[in-house]
Amino acid sequence: MEFLVKSGSPEKQRVGCVVVGIFDRRKPSPQAEILDDACEGAIASVMRRGDMDGKLGQTAMLHNLPGMFCDRILLVGCGKEREFEERQYRRVLRAAAQRLDRVGGVDAANYLTELNVKGRDDFNWSVKQAVLVTQDVFYRFEACRGSDYKARERKLSRLTFQVPRRSDLPAGEAGMREGEAIARGVELAKTLGNLPGNICTPTYLARQAEELAQTYSGLTTRVIEEAEMEELGMGALLAVSRGSREPAKLIVMEHMQGPEDQKPTILVGKGLTFDAGGISLKPGAEMDEMKFDMCGGATVFGVMRAASELNLPINLVGVVPSSENLPDGDAVKPGDILTSMSGQTIEILNTDAEGRLILCDALTWVERNYSPAAVVDIATLTGACVIALGSHAAGLFSNNRKLGRSLRDAGDLIGDRAWPLPLWEEYQSQLNSNFADFANVGGRQAGAITAASFLHRFTRKMRWAHLDIAGVAWNKGARKGATGRPVGLLSEFLIRRAGQADGE
Repeated sequence: MEFLVKSGSPEKQRVGCVVVGIFDRRKPSPQAEILDDACEGAIASVMRRGDMDGKLGQTAMLHNLPGMFCDRILLVGCGKEREFEERQYRRVLRAAAQRLDRVGGVDAANYLTELNVKGRDDFNWSVKQAVLVTQDVFYRFEACRGSDYKARERKLSRLTFQVPRRSDLPAGEAGMREGEAIARGVELAKTLGNLPGNICTPTYLARQAEELAQTYSGLTTRVIEEAEMEELGMGALLAVSRGSREPAKLIVMEHMQGPEDQKPTILVGKGLTFDAGGISLKPGAEMDEMKFDMCGGATVFGVMRAASELNLPINLVGVVPSSENLPDGDAVKPGDILTSMSGQTIEILNTDAEGRLILCDALTWVERNYSPAAVVDIATLTGACVIALGSHAAGLFSNNRKLGRSLRDAGDLIGDRAWPLPLWEEYQSQLNSNFADFANVGGRQAGAITAASFLHRFTRKMRWAHLDIAGVAWNKGARKGATGRPVGLLSEFLIRRAGQADGE
């Protein structure tokens, strides 16, 4: 799909389709009014017949209207004008993209980007949202289809987003570039998440990192193997992989495009390519979804791709500890005590709480090898976070108020939200152990918080945040599949960070 940003009057567009909005109670948007005047009231006539009343998400395709250079006009219901905010805007964009995906036509001009969205008067934002929503609608995972499978042919190949004035073009074009880069990152994260565990192994992820480095000249990749992990004392990470025939990998990707003296921002993503729970075996129902347990790692891949596409002038490091968690005669057992890279000992009470084990050694490695400006880990860590926040927001924990606020603001801006949860010291007592420095689980209460508290024991010397994405990383049911979240949140966070002189 080719995206463009232009400024021009809707009635003069020689394209397959022009897209305009209609508000509730048949109130045309300014762009729809221009078209209606040019076609001698034909749009108003259609609305009077009841084919379009402006309800949110409603669509109506009009053909062969008089006085038009375009083949079709797509009317999209925008709901009540006084309630037209970010959520409604994204819903309208999605409805338009879905209809365009179903009909013929090589090109289209989308005037929804000219609509007034409450609290948003920036065409960088409106065009970026349009690109992201459109690409999300058009994404298909077809990598594992058989040779007889025929992908549905798409006719739409060029989509132009409109802005009112020529002076708005720079902002719109910047939004388009950022949106395309983020969308490519989201697509990579989705595809990695959707691949089955027999294909997407830790070794496969390591190869993908090496291929990214070959694609982008500003990116370098290093893969730490199990023998080196053993020398480094990564007892927690290695314990998780003991039940698997697949060797663990610690994947490190560096995008060092900022000033030499700039401390790097570091992303650490959980890369459990399949999680059966180990000896604490998960129930069989929906266990297939545990291929998504590496979506934190997939997020890091996606963000590194977006940063490389934009050539962001920052120092950025992506770290993905990757393993499988399977039951085996050599697998770690409940009651075992592990020594982490930090030297702290951990009593294993539940082998299904393994994500924090691979993350804690990766976080210690980061602390010892870099002097980071900030560290953010991303993990499908706890079902408790899903219970707390559902699928609308990731859980956000941080030991630095400014960092936590920056992440939350970036998520609010791009529509990939996170919500802060407490990290109080009182929760640490739930991890007490009679036999080791602490346990790997803290009981039924506040499971998402005690998981974050566990990680905090390895990050106290760093400005650190933790995103628990268990509720947002994939969809269930008929729409089952990876979402690519929170690539958008973290990419927006880095774009904003790159615009700050000190990177702090």
